[in-house]
Amino acid sequence: MTGTGGLVVSTTPIPGLLVLDLPLPGDARGWFKENWQRGKMVAAGLPDFGPVQNNISFNQEAGVTRGIHAEPWDKYVSVATGRVFGAWVDLREGPTFGTAYWHEITPGVAVLVPRGVGNAFQTLEAPAAYTYLVNDHWSQAAQAQYTFLNLADESSAIPWPIPLERAVLSDKDRSHPRLADVAPVLPRRTLVVGASGQLGRAFAAHWQGRADVDLVGRDRLDIADPASVGAFDLSPYGVIVNAAAHTAVDAAETPEGRREAWATNVDGVARLVEAARRHRATLVHVSSDYVFDGAAEVHDEEEPLSPLGVYGQTKAAADRLVQTLPEHFVLRTSWVVGEGRNFVRTMADLAARGIDPAVVDDQLGRLTFASELARAIDHLLTVRPAPGVYDVTCAGEPSSWADIARRVFALTGHDPARVRGVPTAEYYAAQGRAEGDGTIAPRPRSSVLSLARIEATGFTPADQDAALEEYLRG
Repeated sequence: MTGTGGLVVSTTPIPGLLVLDLPLPGDARGWFKENWQRGKMVAAGLPDFGPVQNNISFNQEAGVTRGIHAEPWDKYVSVATGRVFGAWVDLREGPTFGTAYWHEITPGVAVLVPRGVGNAFQTLEAPAAYTYLVNDHWSQAAQAQYTFLNLADESSAIPWPIPLERAVLSDKDRSHPRLADVAPVLPRRTLVVGASGQLGRAFAAHWQGRADVDLVGRDRLDIADPASVGAFDLSPYGVIVNAAAHTAVDAAETPEGRREAWATNVDGVARLVEAARRHRATLVHVSSDYVFDGAAEVHDEEEPLSPLGVYGQTKAAADRLVQTLPEHFVLRTSWVVGEGRNFVRTMADLAARGIDPAVVDDQLGRLTFASELARAIDHLLTVRPAPGVYDVTCAGEPSSWADIARRVFALTGHDPARVRGVPTAEYYAAQGRAEGDGTIAPRPRSSVLSLARIEATGFTPADQDAALEEYLRG
């Protein structure tokens, strides 16, 4: 039970079903109430559920009984006049399926009914103006997603004050099934965008046993293409994981690459943000160490953004877009290694071919294996800490690229001394190029990210040396 300023929010045996006692100041002339006051109610513990439609059911006589209907949105119910007996049954898949709760509703009481919980009421004092806010617009297609339960269901054992045989019911409400014949309301689905990339493939492996996850590649959903996004139905999804990105950091410095990077990393993310807001979905977005200039030895989530190149600028812009959503997780990461061609595989190949590489030794960071990033995202979606930005990499002592190359050589049975460490400027000068010349993106010298915030949620990042050894064994 929480409260502020006379407003009290109480929990019930049905998860997410909340009862509000509303202040009802008045005098001889009547009373006044703030039936919906977002700021006060959120502060008192009500979720910011974002209503978009207000409906009123006017009931002319006592005994009018309606329900039990589980709808594909959240409802906030109260009465403006009269008095009703409210009853709810959890029809969502899970351990509380079938749990019932009832409570009398007067003008000084309101109830938040989450999606998938069956809602019903019986008029006790008429006329009764039963009001409800919902956070999606009614449509014929939405109504087709309703789930129904019979008002007389014996297992729910709702103690209707006016026996149903004397109540006023519609024929439809009389014909609804008993609980044993009700198909539970399934949770909203999870969508992974960018399934063909390193992170997308890691999710395919990590969530392979889940039937509620859809992974789509660019052939089905290209976030850079407005027509593709417009044609894709995002309404079934309660979670959208954005693993799609333009990651060619050097190509992004060219005129064509700059346009492509902005089209995917900013415009595309803006479309996902709009969809997540419209459908009340949690958006998970993967960001980058490139949003920083690398001047700080360790970057935490509160550091001001300071990108050096075009890729970093697009990722920084996307971070800010995603952070406008009430439900979001931005995961900043670095040096991602997954399935396919990557730095680790390249070093292992060079070692096997007898080539002794020159590798940059003045950029510091930690590897992040795509499987570890998928595990961190799964953790956040399960634990549900406060929305915001979370840095995620492997743990352990920071290394240079040259250090990692030497570990790869050693782990694959080759002499690590064959790797020659060189400064970034020398590495590119040998190719006739330089950072900032239009062909090479400037790199942050330190990509070390603080792991304190993600660890505080109960997540323990894998040690990068142990993860590297396991990766090479696989």
